[in-house]
Amino acid sequence: MLGNNGTNGTHQDAAPGTAGTRSQPDPEARSDARLRALAAQRIAIEGVSIEIDGGRFPAKAVAGQPTVIEADIFSDGHDSIAAAILWRRAGDEDASESAMTLVENDRWATSVVFSENDYYECTILAWRDLFTTWHKEVTKKLAAGQRIALELEEGRRLLQAGLEDGHASGEARATVIGVLAADSAYAEAAGDDASVDAARFARLGDPSVLALMQQFGPRTNLTEYKTLTVFVDRKPAAFSAWYELMPRSQSGDVNRHGTFDDVIARLPYVRDLGFDVLYFPPIHPIGKTNRKGRNNSLTAQEGEPGSPYAIGSEAGGHDAIHPELGSFDDFRRLIAAAKDHGLEIALDFAIQCSPDHPWIREHPEWFDWRPDGTIKFAENPPKKYEDIVNVHFYRGAIPSLWYALRDVVLFWVDQGVRIFRVDNPHTKPFPFWEWLIEEVRRKDPGVIFLAEAFTRPKVMKRLAKLGYSQSYSYFTWRNEKQEIIDYLTELTQEECREYMRPNFFVNTPDINPRFLQTSGRPGFRTRLVLAATLGGNYGVYNGFEICEAAPVPGKEEYLNSEKYEIRAWDMNQPGNIQDDIRLMNRLRRTHPALQDFTNVKFYNASSDKVLSYGKQTGNDFVLIHVNLDPHNTQAFEFEVPLWEFGLPDEASVEVRDLIHGNSFTWHGKNHWLELEPHSRPYAIWQLFAPGVPR
Repeated sequence: MLGNNGTNGTHQDAAPGTAGTRSQPDPEARSDARLRALAAQRIAIEGVSIEIDGGRFPAKAVAGQPTVIEADIFSDGHDSIAAAILWRRAGDEDASESAMTLVENDRWATSVVFSENDYYECTILAWRDLFTTWHKEVTKKLAAGQRIALELEEGRRLLQAGLEDGHASGEARATVIGVLAADSAYAEAAGDDASVDAARFARLGDPSVLALMQQFGPRTNLTEYKTLTVFVDRKPAAFSAWYELMPRSQSGDVNRHGTFDDVIARLPYVRDLGFDVLYFPPIHPIGKTNRKGRNNSLTAQEGEPGSPYAIGSEAGGHDAIHPELGSFDDFRRLIAAAKDHGLEIALDFAIQCSPDHPWIREHPEWFDWRPDGTIKFAENPPKKYEDIVNVHFYRGAIPSLWYALRDVVLFWVDQGVRIFRVDNPHTKPFPFWEWLIEEVRRKDPGVIFLAEAFTRPKVMKRLAKLGYSQSYSYFTWRNEKQEIIDYLTELTQEECREYMRPNFFVNTPDINPRFLQTSGRPGFRTRLVLAATLGGNYGVYNGFEICEAAPVPGKEEYLNSEKYEIRAWDMNQPGNIQDDIRLMNRLRRTHPALQDFTNVKFYNASSDKVLSYGKQTGNDFVLIHVNLDPHNTQAFEFEVPLWEFGLPDEASVEVRDLIHGNSFTWHGKNHWLELEPHSRPYAIWQLFAPGVPR
């Protein structure tokens, strides 16, 4: 730090007759302090994978799953060095340690399993391992026929220092004491010649002794990196399949508003498709002022329900339920029923308010008032949202609004909700989200937040850094082969892999992608497979399974959107892709390779309309081919990645077709395949390395 802190300078009394002056720091004392501080950090530690913005934000991990931590670690000279990760749950006193190993080019790594869903503190230790250095040097001298009598004495002293270091176990100490005693006895009886040198080194440098010293030996020039934070989520933060529906459209009758009981009746359908998160847009009372009508009309007709995002009426606000959906008892019954079906309920947290929201009357200081006494409607020029207004986060709104919004989230947590999809978080202050998410996690660290922010890349990444568990992404608009490869490479190989978890939604009530509008059933199947097998998290909005794609002409919006009207859905109509969805979710559950996001690798396929990629976790290797052209058959040559198993190009691997279930052998690296989009635009294989049971 700049300036005098009392350790690198002195203060003197003022001279008589003066007002008092501050003396200059003693240069020699300052130099000595600087010397000692630098000398204490002899080992260079840099490029730490879990260090986000210099440690400003926590990295992310998943409870019970291995987390790979890497760093560049090196020192001067040629001495051997060693390194370890030291970590503990925040607030705990005892820490655990895991040795790091050299990967290549001074890059070290280890794998840590954090057991609890909570914050953890981590640091890296590195030191000069003098016994290993001694062992390597003496081994070379013996091989060259040199005498090593003096080196043997140096080895004995290093072993003795290990005993004095104080952190060796009782068993390790007993072993070293025994080795030293046996060496002394042998040296005294055998005399001094080259053969005695070799015998003594075989004892002092025995591999078991070397291993003990590497574990318990003195840590010379021990260097400790700064403390970093990792937030450890529960598994659904990193691996989940979302199904979105609007509860009011679940009655099966466009003339009857759906209820929570209607949603309960739909749970077996969602479960049987294989999803584990059921997500609702806002379920709060809907305002009447400027209510939107069918197809986003500015004037609603009598009986039209309005947009669920226009939150608030005389029936309540963000902590209330739209009366036609049911009561809180009904909602809690839905939560329990969903749990019985293996589903978690996710709610939309949308901060905007209808002009009828109670907050406007109760807390006018939370809103921006115009000179004419009105509140400005929400806008995204040239779009206007006349049925909603936005709160203001500063001036008279801080801190009371912040606490109120935190309490809204905690209120729904108390009702049993632990997953929130947050609407447009990029239009609210970053400090607010960082504060709110940490506040909620103090009560329940298992709460998951999904950021619905289709905005600039750095903004999306900042939201992920400050605490969002999952993030919407540009996947929705990545359709061509190279842009998919480039985008997935960024997400899985660059620094953002440590803190950003995309959720690959294929469609949403707001987004009817142009690709789906023009691709027919093959395009829906293609996008499903890409989302489900590339993403750890992915989601679909209901209607996707029946290839619903009718657009508002010229826009990426749904015609007759149920954001503005009640719909009745027939999900069993001909042409549905329910079987594809079931297959994808079953494969995701049964194959560990598909449960990791960052392990994807892309392979050669001769067609620029075919994406070939694989995922591997342990012995589980899944290879996938997807035809990106929904209109034309692709015949192509592809490479079997034999090198991933350490095999030459002419080797063979056993293969199981994960779609049809048959097994066979691929001989050699190059093979041909044809994918016809209307029959099936994808192929999925499981590859078995030699000796791995099928």
